[in-house]
Amino acid sequence: MTFYVENETGADFGFDIEKTAMDVALEVLGSEECDYDVEIGLTITDDEGIRELNKSFRDIDAPTDVLSFPNVSYEEAGDFSVIESEKNDLFNPDTGRIMFGDIVINEMRVRSQAEEYGHSLLREFAFLVAHSMLHLCGYDHIEDAEAKVMEEKQRKVLDKLGISRE
Repeated sequence: MTFYVENETGADFGFDIEKTAMDVALEVLGSEECDYDVEIGLTITDDEGIRELNKSFRDIDAPTDVLSFPNVSYEEAGDFSVIESEKNDLFNPDTGRIMFGDIVINEMRVRSQAEEYGHSLLREFAFLVAHSMLHLCGYDHIEDAEAKVMEEKQRKVLDKLGISRE
């Protein structure tokens, strides 16, 4: 797996952003039994940067904490067999990897939500990466039942990595 990190804000959370993102992403992919070698883009931005993306792609003119842009069009969440039929469009001939998608995280929300929820910057950042990775795997949280599935998967990933709310 390759993680391309663009830190537009120069964010420093006191831990290695790329290593943490990669550890969380690998854990999500492992738990979902995704055997593909993937590449993922991660951008750290601010309120204005994420607001512009949110407006452009979701028609919501407001900042948010994280946005996910999956490249795979799933018929069923976590069913990676669809990648075979889309391989020509998803395969990066320069790297030999599947272009899995992009994650955009709002530095300001990492900080404010960590404070609001009373946990570390590491925990908030890792949570947002896990959440977004599950979106890249086809999961959503529009319906209550879907939200419960995502919440449980996120919890298991963070627990396995030893990243707690404290």
